Amino acid sequence: MTRKVYVAGVGMVPFTKPGQNETYDLMGAAAVQLALQDAGIAYDKVEQAYAAYIYGDTCSGQRALYEVGLTGIPVFNVNNACASGSSAIYLARQAIETGAADVALAFGFEQMVPGALGAVFNDRPSTTGRMVDTIASRLGASDVPVALQIFGAAGLEHMERFGTPLESFAKIRAKASRHAARNPLAVFRNELSVEDVMADKVLWPGVMTRSMACPPTCGAAAAILCSEDAAKRLGLDTRVWIAGQAIATDAPNTFDASDMRNAVGYDMARRAARQVYEAAGIGPEGIDVVEMHDCFAHNELITYESLGLCAEGGAEKFIDDGDNTYGGRYVTNPSGGLLSKGHPIGATGLAQCYELTNQLRGTADARQVAGARVALQHNLGVGGACVVTMYRN
Repeated sequence: MTRKVYVAGVGMVPFTKPGQNETYDLMGAAAVQLALQDAGIAYDKVEQAYAAYIYGDTCSGQRALYEVGLTGIPVFNVNNACASGSSAIYLARQAIETGAADVALAFGFEQMVPGALGAVFNDRPSTTGRMVDTIASRLGASDVPVALQIFGAAGLEHMERFGTPLESFAKIRAKASRHAARNPLAVFRNELSVEDVMADKVLWPGVMTRSMACPPTCGAAAAILCSEDAAKRLGLDTRVWIAGQAIATDAPNTFDASDMRNAVGYDMARRAARQVYEAAGIGPEGIDVVEMHDCFAHNELITYESLGLCAEGGAEKFIDDGDNTYGGRYVTNPSGGLLSKGHPIGATGLAQCYELTNQLRGTADARQVAGARVALQHNLGVGGACVVTMYRN
């Protein structure tokens, strides 16, 4: 049994640098309350909740919801790396689609610390160890942070295969800053030029500067999903619905050193996107706006191709033609993306949903993509999971 699933309400708090935030429970509760307010319903109408985060103790989702209410509903805590937020949406959508619930809440939060991401548990195998070993077999061992190794290697693969210049990644980062300047909820709203990005601190010579990597961020976001029956009964907003959604994980080619793009989900994203296009009956040519997982500028460039927005090897021209921004074929990351809006990991997938829901409602203010009717969301977690979601108006 399947049912149509609507995004009835969304909420998001301003993203901040670590140390400038409230605690995770207060951020999470505030985002949930904003989503409930946007949907126009009380918390006691929610039947299930899915809480996304990765840096927190067990049952942090319940702790955040205690600040909203004590209704005794089932609460599920979701940790699926950087794809945790969209994984929570996936589970909430699945519960409604199969009839297990009529109204479900997906929310995410993260209280992060400054600096590069690192393992919390150093006394056991790393979840990204096989990816690092694969890259080391090609490039040799490195002592740079793991995420930089993996995504930098993927970018290097693209540069070597297709002659992509470093300036292409800088152009993506500069574009993100221009978009974020219109977003009052983004952590970084200062505009950068391509020259600014290129002149920033070098993290990997010839491959990456500091501006090409997203910052650790604190924040929270939430979405209320509902069935058609619940929407009619409760008078909920039915302008935006989920037309297709798929989640994919790693396959053998992830660990094939002959193509380092797959270590960051190039193939995962392609497989998930194809499932979504088939389920929705709409291909990439029908998309108006995209929120994609640009934790590094390198990953945004690779994702253009994995989602079919341009041909493989065509990203440089796609960028130079302006087809990734306003006035071009697709507006990618109108929110500013992870690079400028910020990346509080558990909240990221929900923040993407927040942006796209507002785009399809026509309520994105200065960021509005004119006439947006079809939106695509791409949320990636290395280790690994990739969730692709299509929303329609």
